[in-house]
Order: sequence, then C-alpha cells, then structure tokens
Amino acid sequence: MAVISISRHFGSGGKTLGEMVAKKLNYTFVDNEVIQLVSIEAKVSAASIDSHEMDTRGIFKRFVSKVTSKGLRSLTPSSDEEIIEEEIYVDLLEKIIRDIADEGNAVIMGRGSQYFLKDYDDVYRILMVANREDRVKFMEKKYNLSRRDAAKAVNIDDLKRANLYRRLGKTDYDDHNPYHLVLNMSKVDMDKACELVCELVE
Repeated sequence: MAVISISRHFGSGGKTLGEMVAKKLNYTFVDNEVIQLVSIEAKVSAASIDSHEMDTRGIFKRFVSKVTSKGLRSLTPSSDEEIIEEEIYVDLLEKIIRDIADEGNAVIMGRGSQYFLKDYDDVYRILMVANREDRVKFMEKKYNLSRRDAAKAVNIDDLKRANLYRRLGKTDYDDHNPYHLVLNMSKVDMDKACELVCELVE
C-alpha cells in the first residue's frame, strides 16, 4: 500500500518517470487528475484551477509550510474573497492528496505531496534534479519544441519555483533532507532511475 511522491526540476522527466514506475509496480499514476478532483469539489472549472496554479503570487504562497489540515472552509464569499479561495484550494488539495495516499499504490506527481504526506510512513519521496542544459534538451526531444521554446519553458518554471520558495522563506528549496532518494538525471538514464525507485519501494 505504498505511495511514491515525485518532486522535480522542470524538464528532468518527472512525468515520464512517474508513468514508468506506476506501470512497473502496477500503481495508479496521479498528475493532472488532482486538478480535476479539486475542480469538482470546489465547483469550478479545471481550467480555472490550472490558471490559479500558474500564479505564484497566490495559491501556493503558504501551503508548503502547512502540515495539518485546517478543515474545509465555507465557500461563502467574503470581503477577502481571494484569500478565502486560496485557502479553500489548499485545503481541498491536501484532502484529495491524503485521500489518494490512504488508498495506497499510487505515484503522485508534485503539488506539494511530499509536504502534505510527510507524516505518512509508507510514502517514498523522490526528488529529480538535472542541469539546465539537459533539461532544455529533454523538453526539446520529449515535446518536439524548438530550442528557444524549450529554454523559455525551463526559465519560466525555474523563476516561478524560486519565487514560490522565496516567499515561503526557503533559502534552499532543493534541500535533500525530506527525500528518500535524489536522482540526478544528468547522470542517470530514465530506465536506471525507474529501477532505483522500484527497488527502494520493493
């Protein structure tokens, strides 16, 4: 009934590894499905949730340091509706990720699952890193992007990630301590990475 949480540098191949590991272990791979579940419970569109996730000024401003659920808040609008919406999103996200973990046998891609599930004994936390050049090349090949577009995608996500953790007061947002396994994808190929994760869990 184990759960694997994968965090990654953008372009290091997190989704690819997650799908491979899930297939090999016969686990459920959970990525954008989380957005769909949050949108259903919050009664908003998945596109709206996805848009909010792109805004580092809002949704995730406080959620990484949050370790316990505050309970779902009322959806009734107030004078500070933006903050209420953020908090509702975080509570729903935590609830859904914990529900998935309670079911077990799942690979969860990002979305703070390594923090939400830090008190779970059977959660294996994986961090994937890679140097920038290799991440750009991966994005070019995997998604058939021009080098310019691949580099732009990596740059934007790196800035977003840095800004997010800076607002959380995290000076080292690649701290390895929370993780069971750190994979340097500039040194390890995808098949070997899959093998290492599966060996850890099994």
